[in-house]
Amino acid sequence: MTSSPDAAATRPLPDGLPPAIPSMWRLVRLGYRNEPALLLAAFLLSLLAALPDALFALWLKLLGQGVLEGDRALLFVAAAGLATSTAGTWFLTVISTRVQRRFRDRVTIALEAHVARLQASVSTIAHQERPDYLDRLAVLRDQVFVLDHLYMSLFTTAGWVLRLVVVLGLLVSIHPALILLGVCALPTVLVSTWRPAVERAAEEKGASAKRLARHYFGLATAAPPGKEVRVAGIGPRLASGRRDAWERWYAPVAAARWGSALWQGLAWALFGAGYTGSVIFVASGLDAPPADVLLLLAAGARLSAYIGATVGEIGFLRGIWMDGSQRLAWLEDYAAAVTRDEDLPAPEAIHTGISVEHLSFAYPGTERLVLDDVTLEIPAGAVVAVVGENGAGKSTLVKLLCKLYEPASGAIAVDGVPLARIRADAWRERIAGAFQDFFRFEFRARHSVSVGDVPRFDSEGAVVTAVGRAGAEDVVAKLPAALETQLGPTWPGGVDVSFGQWQKIALARGFMRDAPLLLVLDEPTAALDAETEHALFERYAAAARQGTEMAANGRITILVSHRFSTVRMADLIVVLSGARLAEFGTHEELMAKGGAYAELYRIQAAAYR
Repeated sequence: MTSSPDAAATRPLPDGLPPAIPSMWRLVRLGYRNEPALLLAAFLLSLLAALPDALFALWLKLLGQGVLEGDRALLFVAAAGLATSTAGTWFLTVISTRVQRRFRDRVTIALEAHVARLQASVSTIAHQERPDYLDRLAVLRDQVFVLDHLYMSLFTTAGWVLRLVVVLGLLVSIHPALILLGVCALPTVLVSTWRPAVERAAEEKGASAKRLARHYFGLATAAPPGKEVRVAGIGPRLASGRRDAWERWYAPVAAARWGSALWQGLAWALFGAGYTGSVIFVASGLDAPPADVLLLLAAGARLSAYIGATVGEIGFLRGIWMDGSQRLAWLEDYAAAVTRDEDLPAPEAIHTGISVEHLSFAYPGTERLVLDDVTLEIPAGAVVAVVGENGAGKSTLVKLLCKLYEPASGAIAVDGVPLARIRADAWRERIAGAFQDFFRFEFRARHSVSVGDVPRFDSEGAVVTAVGRAGAEDVVAKLPAALETQLGPTWPGGVDVSFGQWQKIALARGFMRDAPLLLVLDEPTAALDAETEHALFERYAAAARQGTEMAANGRITILVSHRFSTVRMADLIVVLSGARLAEFGTHEELMAKGGAYAELYRIQAAAYR
């Protein structure tokens, strides 16, 4: 028995975002693993660049004291200190910026690759069909390209904090009570930490409306729906729908921003009052020497600037980059959670077959069972057709066999070994095929085919063989540069091809692997005419039954089709109806029963006649 990732009874999944600080620390460690020397150099340089600037107020005090006391040596020290601070700040800032930019350029590639690997490593696609997970992933996709800024923000924040410590030390040297000026600054820092979290929560709450607004915008501006948008005349409706969806997202966000801005204004007012009181206290209450008053004015002004910069940096850090690190940590935890029980290798061959026992499944976020208590045995080497009305669960059964989902209940076993225990990546290496909702890889034609077997990505011979298996020679022959043709009209030199041609290319991609254990053909020829489909599968089924290399490893072929002229060639036929298994047998056996299959077959045959 296995359980769905969404029914966390035996395999609880991370639904909430992990804590911010540990998530940020994980991202720092990721950066250190990839670029340790550059990370340390960038961090130390940002601290060194902060020191000369922080000491500027001290040099001003010494300069004033030297002028008042007529001390030429003190004047020289102060002037040299000011010059050194100015030149040192400029020089170290330039060097620090260059090193940070180098670090960012290199770590950006590592971060994007890390996110891509995490997405690919998740054994199921359930997270891509849950609205709450989709919202979370949509925000992460927006943030992944700026996650490298987190390191820069951390370095910069550390530099500002060092400046604050130095300036506060200078103020305390005048009188210990001036430490209270730092206390007055705490509310600004606290608000800057709290404010982005509130605003981000409002943004995520309305993320579905924002996604809808983007969807409307894409429909109104993208090329694929352009013809239907113009024929239907729905352009104005799409524009107004986008506006309405955007307002639903923006209204709570704006309210959160106004509320947090009010608190931020009050925090700064408190600091301003504390700063004014400090000046009055030193100038009047202490009767301090002019040099100390000058130090207070210079250090206090710098303290104000430093606090503003620190608050702003913490705001960015908390609002985007720390938030992004939390989402990245969630994706890492999610990927680990859904693969933790997979500890067995994929078999080299299928000897007895695949068994499905009391299999039930509901799509993420729904309670309606798409498959309900399905039990069947698929023998090794069989060509099995799956038929049924739309929504009967045909494609869902195929996806469960491919481990794209996990059952809500029941089990699938390969030669008695639970499929849930077999590593998803290893099992997928034993799978080939094509789906009705195939993706259009807009590469050169041969690469659009060869991604079906990555180890042979550059093997032209393997591509030619796959094209022949799919009967796609006519498609390649019509391309301007044959297999070297760039597909997709939006690319330089790219060409547009019809849906049927794309489908044949996708079918060839599905035939790239020579010896898969499971070949899945989920209505891959729906755009082709019935005669072409029939000839293609007749040739394939004949080869599979002749004991060739196609059947030597006990390969099982699953064919989903609405065309019964093709279906009848299968060794076994699975009939699904209302999410349940209605019938199972050969064409002759099912016709003899006179049940659902026989009725559907006669209706379609009559329509063809």
